[in-house]
Amino acid sequence: MKRNKIAYLFYIIIALAVFGLITQLFGNTRNFLMGMAMMLGFAVAIFALLYFIVNRSRGSSDEMKKYKQAVKQSQSKYQQAAPKKPTPTPLANRKTNRSRKGKRRPTHLRVIEGNKSKTKGKDRATF
Repeated sequence: MKRNKIAYLFYIIIALAVFGLITQLFGNTRNFLMGMAMMLGFAVAIFALLYFIVNRSRGSSDEMKKYKQAVKQSQSKYQQAAPKKPTPTPLANRKTNRSRKGKRRPTHLRVIEGNKSKTKGKDRATF
């Protein structure tokens, strides 16, 4: 029951605030807008002041400087170049390039020569 009373009181306060804003907006528009602009200006000024104070104290540490340097170094190391757009080539050149590419052997695969003449005593697959 106590909760309902608090909820009703809250709704009444909100309704009065909305009523006051509407009467100020229609009755005294210029002063209402000036008050809102000043309130917004003060809020931005306080936020900026706090932001720069907190940012200065956080950014001056030696650890933060080392971290920022490491981030820059990592970005420069792992930065990928933008892909180049292929330039159009004549049809005759395209055919010759494709035929050569098809005949190439893969460079990452290689046959390892070994002693194939030796026979082992047991077949390894039967263990």
